Amino acid sequence: QLQVAESGGGSVQPGGSLTLSCAASGSIFTPYVIGWFRQAPGKEREGVASITSSGRSTNYAEFAKGRFTISRDNTNDPVYLQMNNLTPADSAVYYCAAAPVLEETPYHLKEWGYNYWGQGTRVTVSS
Repeated sequence: QLQVAESGGGSVQPGGSLTLSCAASGSIFTPYVIGWFRQAPGKEREGVASITSSGRSTNYAEFAKGRFTISRDNTNDPVYLQMNNLTPADSAVYYCAAAPVLEETPYHLKEWGYNYWGQGTRVTVSS
């Protein structure tokens, strides 16, 4: 059984930056894609970015392109989500999730296939 846990959330002013991390434990010998999702109050959860187990392929939602960077050094290392130029619209609970697949092409940002979810970490962007 794979477990994932997020950390790094907090409060930041508009225009600021924040880095979230996602650590996996348990069945870490299985290759897995990591995806970041977020859910703002009153809105549906949406995909933010994903990265394959090797780290060679990434996928970003349109709103994340140019501002957010997802990365991992090695297969079993934490996955980071660097977020720059944050706006109040980025305020949400951010979740990381793992899809136990060996994939080398950019992986989708829909919730299906991501079987293991963290509890979420809150990001608040406010002046």
